[in-house]
Amino acid sequence: MKCPCCKQRNIGKIGSNHYYCRSCCIELMNVRGRLTLYEIAEDGTVECLNDLFYETELPSFQEWVQ
Repeated sequence: MKCPCCKQRNIGKIGSNHYYCRSCCIELMNVRGRLTLYEIAEDGTVECLNDLFYETELPSFQEWVQ
């Protein structure tokens, strides 16, 4: 698995369908079969990043896992 943001393979699983990229500090989740990205700020707040990508730019969860 590669991070869709930084393309690194430094991905760890932190829960059921919940992953974390150690390279760019992004959380990745499977929400209704779609990959959803969240950025974790230094103060601990979480911000959804999906609005920064076009729908066609984010792979489905099944495509990403392969």
